[in-house]
Amino acid sequence: MAKNILFIVGSLRVRSFNRQLAQKAAELVRGQANVSFLEWADVPLFSQDAESPVSPSVARVRKEVQAADGIWIFSPEYNGTIPGTLKNLLDWLSRPLVSGDFSSGTAVAGKTVTVSGVGGKSATRFVRADLQKLLAFMRMRVVCGEGTGYAADAESFRTDKLTLTEENIAQLASQAAEFLAAV
Repeated sequence: MAKNILFIVGSLRVRSFNRQLAQKAAELVRGQANVSFLEWADVPLFSQDAESPVSPSVARVRKEVQAADGIWIFSPEYNGTIPGTLKNLLDWLSRPLVSGDFSSGTAVAGKTVTVSGVGGKSATRFVRADLQKLLAFMRMRVVCGEGTGYAADAESFRTDKLTLTEENIAQLASQAAEFLAAV
């Protein structure tokens, strides 16, 4: 039976380098897993006052996350850390499924997760480290070490098209294989 992998892209930008990286990863796992992309732009800002009743958009993303066998997060690095929009989504996913009932579990606890990112010169090493810490705190099973990070070249920034080397693609393929084996 094919594994269901949910891709979460941490940038809402249409031509996001991280969305392009996720599309390349989807190509690499084609035939080995079913891949879907979480669309989450409509998730409201987190507020404990808004937890109950849960909004339809939050209920929808929780349901998609729960149905996944594994989650792969592709994130840019904003000011050396997690983009606020992605952190907001993760905050919603970390909350109890039944408001106020911490024994009800969360949509993400126990889920196998890996992380990749495209950014500037740091190749997203800071956001990947912060995500490792946050995801472990959320009781997710983080695999593939620190994940993979890529520094977009000047041409990518000029054209809005991510350029990956053969070495980059090989690293991504290796991460995909390790992730699928762990799911």
